[in-house]
Amino acid sequence: MYKKIVTLFLFLLFTGYGCAAGSSEIERTVQAQGQLLIQNQQKISDLQSDVDALRGQLEETKYQLNQTIERQRVIMQQMSGNSSLSSTKSLDSSSDDSSFISDSSSSSSSDLFGWTTSGNDKNDYNFIMQFVNDSKQANDTIAAFQKFLQNYPKSSYRANVNYWLGQLTYKQGKRDDASFYYATVVKDFPSSPKAADSLYKVGLILLDKGDKKSAKAVFQQVVSKYAKDKNAVDLANKKLASL
Repeated sequence: MYKKIVTLFLFLLFTGYGCAAGSSEIERTVQAQGQLLIQNQQKISDLQSDVDALRGQLEETKYQLNQTIERQRVIMQQMSGNSSLSSTKSLDSSSDDSSFISDSSSSSSSDLFGWTTSGNDKNDYNFIMQFVNDSKQANDTIAAFQKFLQNYPKSSYRANVNYWLGQLTYKQGKRDDASFYYATVVKDFPSSPKAADSLYKVGLILLDKGDKKSAKAVFQQVVSKYAKDKNAVDLANKKLASL
């Protein structure tokens, strides 16, 4: 009887060890699989980050390519002697107003003295643009652009007109007037190609006035808000580095 009890005890003991050993092995397997799953998830997360980064680079490259194509198109039009742009939108979408082409049908005059609007905003804008670099007619150019804004309240050229009014008044030392026109571009036409440079110019005016704190905040906005405008961002970063 005693031998049977001992035998049974030993059987249960070894069976228990077997179960314990089996349970321990299962736990190690589960842990190993869990670690493998975590590693795979991390790899997937890393791959997704790489994909997002590549997507951002692709979008930036596409934007720069479109800008290059647009500039080349404008240059080809000028070289071919085309007297007008293909559309109002194409002119307004260019960040460089050197692409404007005069249309003398709005006026036969060689200056802006006594100039009046013709009813065609595109022709009038192109005509006035001939005089933006003529320092002798700066006041008349400013007056003409102001008249343009009054007569064409819905024109797609309003962002550009405000920008050039900012440029012209700034050259005359009228910093408050210039700041107003630049700020109008940023506020009312935030998607305009002129917006980034206008915001940068607001920063310059604040810097001219000695308000370094506000100027720094504006330059930081240029970098964060108009990251795709490389020229404006580079200029703003240079100013930030000097502050």
